This record gives sequence, structure tokens and C-alpha cells, in this order.
Amino acid sequence: MPEGSVRNFDEISDRLDQIIATVRSKDTSLERSLDLFDEAIELGSRAVDMVDKFELTPREADKLEQEYDEDAANESQDRQAASPDTNG
Repeated sequence: MPEGSVRNFDEISDRLDQIIATVRSKDTSLERSLDLFDEAIELGSRAVDMVDKFELTPREADKLEQEYDEDAANESQDRQAASPDTNG
């Protein structure tokens, strides 16, 4: 996947995974690794920009908050079930 074709966060993540695999290869030259490092830095900056500009719709925010509350309640119940009963 050429550097210019990366358009969304998932594609950036996939490309970064490819870069890591290539750099770890013993067949990759130092010069190529440095070029890939530069590309990874740019992709990382682009990903940070995407995250900074990302905004949830009110509906998405409500759904996320509801899921968070449900997860917190489930974790609390799990902790209570796992802790020994001190009243008995």
C-alpha cells in the first residue's frame, strides 16, 4: 500500500503493521528501514491529527456513555462476586 493511498485510521494502522514487519525482516537494508521510519512518523502524525479532529455525534456519545456505565456495573458485580464474604 503506497504511502499516499492511506486514507483512514484503519489503513494507517495496517500500514504501520506492514512497516514494522518489513523493518524486522533481516533482509531490509538500513536505508530502507530509515525511509520506512520516516513514513511511520508521518503516518503517526496523521493518525494523531485524525484523533484530535474526531467528534462523536450526540447519539454516539450517549451510546458510548451507556456502554461505559454498563461495563462499570458489570465489573462492580464481578468484583463483589469474586471477593470473599466477610459477614459470615
